[in-house]
Amino acid sequence: MKVDIDTSDKLYADAWLGFKGTDWKSEINVRDFIQHNYTPYEGDESFLAEATPATTELWEKVMEGIRIENATHAPVDFDTNIATTITAHDAGYINQPLEKIVGLQTDAPLKRALHPFGGINMIKSSFHAYGREMDSEFEYLFTDLRKTHNQGVFDVYSPDMLRCRKSGVLTGLPDGYGRGRIIGDYRRVALYGISYLVRERELQFADLQSRLEKGEDLEATIRLREELAEHRHALLQIQEMAAKYGFDISRPAQNAQEAVQWLYFAYLAAVKSQNGGAMSLGRTASFLDIYIERDFKAGVLNEQQAQELIDHFIMKIRMVRFLRTPEFDSLFSGDPIWATEVIGGMGLDGRTLVTKNSFRYLHTCTLWGRHRNLT
Repeated sequence: MKVDIDTSDKLYADAWLGFKGTDWKSEINVRDFIQHNYTPYEGDESFLAEATPATTELWEKVMEGIRIENATHAPVDFDTNIATTITAHDAGYINQPLEKIVGLQTDAPLKRALHPFGGINMIKSSFHAYGREMDSEFEYLFTDLRKTHNQGVFDVYSPDMLRCRKSGVLTGLPDGYGRGRIIGDYRRVALYGISYLVRERELQFADLQSRLEKGEDLEATIRLREELAEHRHALLQIQEMAAKYGFDISRPAQNAQEAVQWLYFAYLAAVKSQNGGAMSLGRTASFLDIYIERDFKAGVLNEQQAQELIDHFIMKIRMVRFLRTPEFDSLFSGDPIWATEVIGGMGLDGRTLVTKNSFRYLHTCTLWGRHRNLT
């Protein structure tokens, strides 16, 4: 859908300075933007830079918590009575002055949030497994007052399904936890900014007015309008969350650091509000390389600084945690989570989608060691 925003405005003109193509400017089309602007790379890894002292210090701080997790086979900490949403927590940091990319799931590193909207039973089991008691009012709220995903799925199971589930014939059924593999297009926030995305949803909403008035496919129309309203609300919540960290993401990102940060805020909103079995990234490396290459040409970024941005971004991805039961982790290898990034590939025009940034992503594994769930 065409978006009626004046993209000649200085905010957009400055953010998109030097970028080629036109279709992606008037409608949401990240693929068109990438195809017009990315730089394929067919060389070797000799250009890569080592980690900065700030990166090393931050990672050692993170590893202190990970060592505790590994030694105790338990979370470092988790909430007891806060239902997580995009905006439920205040800003959290590892060591703020050192962080080039900021944002945590909760208000402290490796502290886990509660996702009760999927179901309260898994949370109760997790509390029991790790020796804590659930707040009684919190349990009452998500047992008697707020219907959860878990209750909704149970309501539609057949008697045979329930018997198979109870006997253990079937495991891994979609009733106790959020769904994966969830892959949002988090690049949109960096390329367009929240205001553009909100306006596009408003136009889609308004476009359904005639169908609503005529009663055409009324149930589907009402549902779609409600979902579009939810989209708009969630986008504005992402903007509110980013503001807690001091960023205005209503506008497009204007440089590489902002592009990484804006994209990460979008992903962070997803893992704050959903605990899917896999919370994947999609194809972000080639997209971000466009901003990095532009900053290189402008002389405002060098290779070590670019690697630092990616290091701090991937570091945050590697810190994502969900409160699971030990049984869940044993069955799904779910701690830490699966975070899938599509690196490389080939476009329809036959060009490789490998960029220098593809190498930077992989380089984080040589700097910090292999990460089994970053695939």
